[in-house]
Amino acid sequence: MHDDRSIPSRQDRPLGKRLPSRRMLASLAAVGASIAVVASTSAFGGVHLSGVGAQPKAPGMTAPNELSPQLDEEIVAQGAWRLENPSADGVIAYYGYLADGNPMLPTNLAAPAEAQKTEPDKNTYLVLPGQHGADAAYRYGSHFLYQGHETGPRGYITRINLDANAAHKVTLLASTQVATANLPAGNLPVYDGSAWNPFTRTLLFSSEGNGTSTGGIWEATQDYPSTVVDRLGLFGRGGYEGVQEDNDGNIWLVEDLGGKTGTAGAGLATNNAKQPNSFIFRLVPYDRRDLGKGGKLQVLQADGKDGNPVTFTGGAAPTQSQIDADITSSFMRDLHTYGTSFATRWVTVHDTAVDGTATFNANSLAKAKGGTPFKRPENGQFRPASGFTDFYFTETGDTNATSGANGPSGASYGGWGGLLRLSQVDPSADTGRLSALYLGDVDHSGFDNLTFLDRGRLIAVEDAGDTLHTQRGTLDSAFVFQLGTPGTGPEPLRIIAEGRDASATLDAGNAGFGKNEGDNEITGIHLSDGDSSAAGLIGTANPTFLDPSDHNSSRWRLFWTQQHGDNITYEVKVADH
Repeated sequence: MHDDRSIPSRQDRPLGKRLPSRRMLASLAAVGASIAVVASTSAFGGVHLSGVGAQPKAPGMTAPNELSPQLDEEIVAQGAWRLENPSADGVIAYYGYLADGNPMLPTNLAAPAEAQKTEPDKNTYLVLPGQHGADAAYRYGSHFLYQGHETGPRGYITRINLDANAAHKVTLLASTQVATANLPAGNLPVYDGSAWNPFTRTLLFSSEGNGTSTGGIWEATQDYPSTVVDRLGLFGRGGYEGVQEDNDGNIWLVEDLGGKTGTAGAGLATNNAKQPNSFIFRLVPYDRRDLGKGGKLQVLQADGKDGNPVTFTGGAAPTQSQIDADITSSFMRDLHTYGTSFATRWVTVHDTAVDGTATFNANSLAKAKGGTPFKRPENGQFRPASGFTDFYFTETGDTNATSGANGPSGASYGGWGGLLRLSQVDPSADTGRLSALYLGDVDHSGFDNLTFLDRGRLIAVEDAGDTLHTQRGTLDSAFVFQLGTPGTGPEPLRIIAEGRDASATLDAGNAGFGKNEGDNEITGIHLSDGDSSAAGLIGTANPTFLDPSDHNSSRWRLFWTQQHGDNITYEVKVADH
C-alpha cells in the first residue's frame, strides 16, 4: 500500500477542457479545404483574447502568422542576422545559420546547396544589469534573451541583447566547453531546453540525445564570455528537453526519446504507433547553490489501476510483442481517459555519493529501476502561485494521423498526445498523483513547449511535423487552455496560427536539401518578468501579462521562436489598437 497523502485538496483543482468527437481518418483530407475562424474568446479578466483559425498547408504556398486581434508580434532576432562576434574559425557567424560554405538559400535547384540552419530553441528571459559583450566599450543594457541552438554539427549559445542596437543585437556567448572528468574541452553539443537557476546564478541547457553517447545537461555562466561545463556525472546521458527548477532547488527534467514502432497492420492499435520510451526525472542536489557537490537523480514511477507500478517492457532490446504490449497497455489507455488519476512516487536511479560521477545512461537506468515511460513528453512547468505543487507537462504523441494509438474508433492509447498534471503536497515530496489535463486530437496534437499565461490558463504550442501537417491540411498553432475540470469547459483558444515562410516552403518541397527541416515549427513559448532572484523563479508569481496596467510597463514579456525556415524569434505584445 502506497501513501496517498500527497493529494492536494483544492477547490480549484486545475485541469482541462473538453474533448470533441474523434474525426474519422477518412475525413482528414478535407480538413484543410475550409478553415473557419474561431469566434470564441478567453473569459478571464484584463485583455480578452479572441481565437483565430489555423493556417492551411498547401504545396509551394507560403502563409503568414496570424495572431489574436488583441496581440501583435515583432522580430527580436532573425536567422541571417550576423553575430557581433563570430567564432574564430568563422563557422558560427549568424544567429540561425552556420557559415558552412553554402548560400543562405539555394541558388541552383538542379544541384541544391543550402546553409545549415541551427534552430535556436527554448527562450530564457532575464533582467541582468551590468552584463558584458564582445565590445568592451558598449553598454548592453539589462534585458536579455538566452537560447541554445538545436541542430547542426556545432552547438552554441546566443544572447539576444534586447536593449542593444543592430550591431550588438546578438552575442555569441559560448561555442565550447571547458574540460571535465567526463569530457575534454571542445565544441558544445546542440541544445534544446534552457532555464535559469537562481540558486547557482547559472543557466542550464539540455541536449536531447540518445542516452548512450549523446544528450545531457550543461551548466553555463550568465555573462560574456560564458564558461560552460557538462554535468554528465550528475544528470547522465538522456533525451533531455524540458528543464525547470522548484523553490527547494530541485531540478525537474522532461525527457523526449522516441520509442520503437509497433506492428503494422490495418485496424491494429499498434499500427504506426511508438512505444512509450521517455521519462520524467527530478534531480535533488546536495547543495542547491553548487551542482558540483552532487545529488540524487530520481525517476517518476506511477501505479496502474491495479496498484502495481507501470514499468518499461523488454529492457534494452524489447521484442516486437513487448513493444506492442507497451503501446496498448491498460495504463496508456487509462492515462488517456478523463477522470482517472494514479499514485506516483520518486525512485532514485543514481546517487553521486554511492555511484560516483562517471557518465551514465539515465534512460537505461530509469528502465532498470522501474520508471514509468510516457509518449514523448517534451516540456514542463509549475502552475504559478501553487507553491510548486502542480507540475504540468506536455506529451507529443505519435504525430501521425494513421497511428492506431490515436483511437479514432475505440480506446485511445495516447497517439495524439496531450497535457498531463502531477500534483504533490510540496515539490520535494516523495509521492503524488498523476492525471490527464487535456487529451489531444487531430486538430490539437504534437504538444511541445508550454508556459503559463496566468494562474488559470496555460499556453501550449504544437510541433506536429510535416507528416501530420499534410494529413490534416493545417500548420502548427499555439493554444490557450483554461484550467478546470478535465473533459469539460471551453475549446482550446488558438492565439497563434503559425504560417510558413518562403525558406521553410523551399525546404518542405526539397527534403530540407539534405540537412534542414521542412515546415516551420513553434517553439520556445516563454512568459517571464525576467526576475533573476529566487523570488522570481518561474512558477512563483502569477503573471499579469494581460493586465492593462502591466503591459504598459512591459514587466511581463512573452516570446516565441519560429523554428526552421528563417529561424525568427518574436516578442508578443498586447496590441495598442
